[in-house]
Amino acid sequence: MTSPVTNLNVSELHPVAPSQTLSESVADSLKGYFSKLDGHAPDDLYRLVLEEVEKPLLESVMNYCGGNQTKAAKCLGLNRGTLRKKLNLYDIR
Repeated sequence: MTSPVTNLNVSELHPVAPSQTLSESVADSLKGYFSKLDGHAPDDLYRLVLEEVEKPLLESVMNYCGGNQTKAAKCLGLNRGTLRKKLNLYDIR
């Protein structure tokens, strides 16, 4: 079964940028991040970006699913054990 939404538009998530995709929003955020480094090299950027995106994703999906971990895991395409581990990692109740 395929998802009805294949390319998330930021306007669905945030009304400020109505024509910007989630991917474009991330790219813009990274451009801003790099411009503020003032010549310094970024450190552990992959982990930083994943943590910045993963926690609000998990919180939003859990809220959407009414706290039901089984439904949230299915929505995310994760098994429930993996979801529980991530919820504990980010201290999401």
